[in-house]
Amino acid sequence: MKLQARFLQLPVKYDAERLAAEIAAIGEDAWRPHPEKFAGNDFLPLISSGGDPANEAFSGRMLPTPYLERCPYLIDVLASLGASLGRTRLMRLSGGAEVIPHVDINYYWRDRMRVHVPVITQPTVSFHCAGQQVHMAAGECWIFDTWSRHRVINDAERSRVHLVVDTVGGEGFWSLAMGARVAGDAPHPEWRASPFEPRGSKLSELDLESQNLPVVMTPWEISNHVDFLLSEAQPGAPNFGQAAQAAARFKHAWRSLWATYGEDRAGWPRYRQALNQFSVQLRASGAQQIKLSNGIDLFAPMMSLVIARALADVERESGAGEQRVDVAPSAPASFARPARGAPDPIFDRPIFIVNPPRSGSTLLFETLLQSPDLVTVGGESHGVIEGVHGLDPALRGFESNVLGAEQANDAVAAELRARFVAALRDRDGRARQGRVRMLEKTPKNALRVAFLAEVFPEARFVFLYRDPRQVLASMMEGWVSGRFRTYPNLPGWRGALPWSFLLTPGWRDLAASPLNELVASQWAITTTTLLDALETLPNEAWTVARYDALLANPSHEIARLCRQLDLGWDRELGAQLPVATHTVSKPRDDKWKSREAEIEAAWPKIAAVAERAARVAAR
Repeated sequence: MKLQARFLQLPVKYDAERLAAEIAAIGEDAWRPHPEKFAGNDFLPLISSGGDPANEAFSGRMLPTPYLERCPYLIDVLASLGASLGRTRLMRLSGGAEVIPHVDINYYWRDRMRVHVPVITQPTVSFHCAGQQVHMAAGECWIFDTWSRHRVINDAERSRVHLVVDTVGGEGFWSLAMGARVAGDAPHPEWRASPFEPRGSKLSELDLESQNLPVVMTPWEISNHVDFLLSEAQPGAPNFGQAAQAAARFKHAWRSLWATYGEDRAGWPRYRQALNQFSVQLRASGAQQIKLSNGIDLFAPMMSLVIARALADVERESGAGEQRVDVAPSAPASFARPARGAPDPIFDRPIFIVNPPRSGSTLLFETLLQSPDLVTVGGESHGVIEGVHGLDPALRGFESNVLGAEQANDAVAAELRARFVAALRDRDGRARQGRVRMLEKTPKNALRVAFLAEVFPEARFVFLYRDPRQVLASMMEGWVSGRFRTYPNLPGWRGALPWSFLLTPGWRDLAASPLNELVASQWAITTTTLLDALETLPNEAWTVARYDALLANPSHEIARLCRQLDLGWDRELGAQLPVATHTVSKPRDDKWKSREAEIEAAWPKIAAVAERAARVAAR
């Protein structure tokens, strides 16, 4: 939650030694590693979805875990907050560890504060938020601005343990908050943190959260989130007018749908269509280049707060006690993938261009989409794909952009197919009825071939090959340019530059690598993953296109591809294709030589992969 002050200390102080004694009695076996595997970070769940210590969901009825039941003073402390209690845990930071700089954009924290009560700490533990720093002493009670960039450093040998409570507040809590002091202000002479007097509270007296995620978000909540994010844009942000216009159209459409359907499942396909269109329009407006006050771009929180959470039309990941929401009955009937071996009633041999980043896929895509037979979403499909619940890498610990066949369950497949149908348009901007031939180009799909082949049984893949030396040079240029920062606030990334392009497995191990080795590894992992997947498919399911051939003789290469893919073509191509949309600087065959020394230094590590890719491209 965004607060007016960075840090607020509440006027209450707890017995930290008594809390520490109860925690010690629980035992070391109760502690669990941080979900994102951050070094030196672990936690002990006290209140979780369904009361299950292993359930990390943000949704469902929040109940005490067996660990909390054994801690009477801790129960008393929680009751004293006078708040509706959401996810609650003990969070431990080992000596010398840190919580890396980040911003909380998860939907759950938009309207929830994080209450911190230090239990075990020392003066060298520092909490940083938007340029301000405090030390939270043992037993004190604090809230802070989670919307701003923040971090924690434990510059000591001993571990630090905090009680951390997520809450929307409550009548009693707001009374406490009204008496808070702002960190950094001169203390009022009469202000004091009063020692807490135990009351013997019972578990049954705790107010526990049961409503946390909407089934269909109301238009009033939609407006609240959208208007808040737009108000956070930095003055003079480029493309702001286009993004605001897309948001205004979306809010109007959502209000109209709500007036017609409310939460009625009959309206869910139209709600989903509105979300898909908003995602595509927002990305097309350049929302990724609009920076907010906390340094992140507009698109990421709009996805997290609105697009990914406004409609529960797919089954949510859940644990014990969480209400499960199935796909709307109309979705499987209309959008379910066909039975194995049966014709696909919607997607007639959809075409996926797959390749490592900076291989020229935009040029090939923008050329092929001139075919009268094809429909596209107009650009890349990051939002269409990652908007499906469970496919956003943030929900999978940012392990990578890899998606395998196991992720393509029936609900996910139906949802993704529905999202594409809603967004597809032909070269003249018109929607098509009946079976369609889709053309898709998103570089992350190089890590998703097995997944896409499951969702789209008739899929055809085009492996676009470009000389790896040219690709590596272009990737380095892209990293430095800052235009391709897919994860500018990637948790756990400590590299010199924000993460760019697709997220490859093992990315954490690359933080200390110089840029040439980082990019070489990113290319090699992507290429290996891609070729491994393609070579498991039938020969007729994939083909090769060459970037050099596309440049040298566009008409010949496009004609060859159209024959192989059974596509119609009715336009003349010149001897030279126009520069692609995402070009950083004008292409030249020898441009890579400006980075020749860096490329040659990294080449021995990827030579075998490069030789394999060249063999495949020559087939």
